[in-house]
Amino acid sequence: MNISLLSSDSIGGAARAALRLHQALVADSQVNSKMIVRQKVNDDWRITGPEGKLANAASMFRLTLDGLPTHLQRTAKLIPHSAAWVSTISSNAINHSDADVINLHWICAGFLSIEEIGRITKPVVWTLHDMWPFCGAEHLAKYDENSRWHTGYSKTNRDPLDRGLDIDRWVWLRKQKAWQRPMHIVTPSRWMAECASSSLLMHNWNITVIPNTLDLNKYKPIPKLLARNILCLPLKAKLIMFGAIRGVEAQHKGWDLLQTALTRVAQHLPDAQCIIFGQNEPKDPPTIGMPLNWMGHLHDDYTLALLYSAADVVVVPSRQENLPQTGTEAHACGCPVVAFDATGLRDVVVHGQTGYLAGPYSSEDLAKGIEWVLADEERHARLSALARERAVRLWSHQVVVSQYQEVFRRAME
Repeated sequence: MNISLLSSDSIGGAARAALRLHQALVADSQVNSKMIVRQKVNDDWRITGPEGKLANAASMFRLTLDGLPTHLQRTAKLIPHSAAWVSTISSNAINHSDADVINLHWICAGFLSIEEIGRITKPVVWTLHDMWPFCGAEHLAKYDENSRWHTGYSKTNRDPLDRGLDIDRWVWLRKQKAWQRPMHIVTPSRWMAECASSSLLMHNWNITVIPNTLDLNKYKPIPKLLARNILCLPLKAKLIMFGAIRGVEAQHKGWDLLQTALTRVAQHLPDAQCIIFGQNEPKDPPTIGMPLNWMGHLHDDYTLALLYSAADVVVVPSRQENLPQTGTEAHACGCPVVAFDATGLRDVVVHGQTGYLAGPYSSEDLAKGIEWVLADEERHARLSALARERAVRLWSHQVVVSQYQEVFRRAME
């Protein structure tokens, strides 16, 4: 079985999830996996992308060109938008490849246009990492029965605060026209599957829930004191960790909610400290009543595994998530997770068994959950053990690859 994975993201969570799936498929003797990317960042010969200064410059130009239409729409929503009208690779090249199945991942940023996707004649399995495939140009949207992605993008249901050209509607109409042949959809979380199945664009497509996979030989518990010594972190403090690329700035990641919660925790746990990774310390760091340890951008799995093992609890305070890898990675390393009882976070944490699910979106209950996890050493050890067991049972290479193989076979049929 020959599989081609297509991914334009190079540093985000979607890129890591796609690369991890490729690596898991490569390790399986029944699958010949190749990957096509917008920007190649490793030396795997099975991964192809632009090579040389000229090709990389052209790729960056297409990225800029693809984003121009979104500037014609003025919106108060601080979320990414993609027009997907420019394409780096062609459907003709895809159709003449030796792939039996095309597995799309995050394909925006001038990598693969809406129209080129519609011209692919090979079986397509699309793994959704956000809401863009069934929305307009927006990658995140509210989940309710009046949402435009649920009812359709008409001229009359636009947000009255939006101005300029309705790029969201233009993008959605292009999808509706180009994607006449249903594709097989994979969603990492049940929540994303519910969204896709209730969308006007994909409500009658085949949708399967398969979580993102992890290499559990890399993501595994490491003795806490050893991890803290290596990373030069305080040995005796209660370490509360938060991580996301530019997470303090991204509104949907919920830093504002966590900041309020940590201010409460600091009043009750004087030995608590916070670890933040995914960005460097800003010019004006927040003051929350406890020390902040800024770890910057971490991309290699081994350092991340050390960091998760060093932490006592990982908090994922997002307002909206698919299947956050900070949560699954933490569990794989035996670290309990505190999050809100909403969206895809419910597929990571089992309340009271591997962590704590707070009421959406209560900073007070989030603080309560953090304190509950840290309050009892015996309970913490039990939470940690169950978290690791959950990771092995749900997110190992063997478990996830077998589920993908079944979807690939159905797509080929």
